[in-house]
Amino acid sequence: MAQQLRARRHDAGSLELVTFQPRAVFDGENVVDIRQQVQNRARQLIEEVMIAINGCTARFLAAQGGASLRRVVRSPERWMRIVGVAAEYGEILPNTPDSKALEAFLAQRHQADPLRFPDLSLVIVKLMGRGEYVVETPAGSTIGHFGLAVQDYTHSTAPNRRFPDLITSRMLKAVLAHQKKPYTDAELDMLAKHCTQQEDAAQKVERRIRKSEAALLLESRIGQSFDGIVTGNTSEGVWVRIFTPPAEGKLLNGSSTLKVGDKVHLKLTSANVERGFIDFVLGNH
Repeated sequence: MAQQLRARRHDAGSLELVTFQPRAVFDGENVVDIRQQVQNRARQLIEEVMIAINGCTARFLAAQGGASLRRVVRSPERWMRIVGVAAEYGEILPNTPDSKALEAFLAQRHQADPLRFPDLSLVIVKLMGRGEYVVETPAGSTIGHFGLAVQDYTHSTAPNRRFPDLITSRMLKAVLAHQKKPYTDAELDMLAKHCTQQEDAAQKVERRIRKSEAALLLESRIGQSFDGIVTGNTSEGVWVRIFTPPAEGKLLNGSSTLKVGDKVHLKLTSANVERGFIDFVLGNH
């Protein structure tokens, strides 16, 4: 059933992205390894049931005639930049946002080059823009979730760890008990903005922690060599990702001729746990 739900979402244009999500492996208080989070059918089952429940919850609250707290990803304002990325691979996307066309491009690139696909996924995620919480009413227009290709979506499945889900649970409880709404529309709007801000802050902390975890594992391996790939080349520097363990860092002697996706041989020169900085230089094979 989960795979059928997944197939139906993909037919509607849901995006299949593979992001770089390393997780530290601990032995007591020591980081002993870092492993990329593996996608499998068990995780997909959980994801599909969660997505289905979140859609059901949003539609149920809308049917009651009141406002609800929605999780949205807007149609990308930087769509033409996404079109430009696809053009670099020889693919043509329409000039207006089209999730089905984008998913077809992503599926083709995933099959053609799985090694570099997480980096392409990250580029697309950044260009699509962040998710946010908004208040929607049955009488108003719906924004929808571009990445999931659904119109009705909320966050309701993790009230034990995420405040927006708790808000939605309180609203559900009030409806089912025929009680007064727990929030006014103005209060919901204020909470939506607050939850978006707090989620952004939490994600920054998570990224910082992951970088520090990687630095903690690698600080004893300074001077060693690793195979990796270029993940970014900007005016601020060149960024790389090593394969084993999966970790990202900065290339200190990078060249402007290096392109995203180039394979490189690297030597680790420093790892700062407190700041989460990992530095490499180009090494010899």
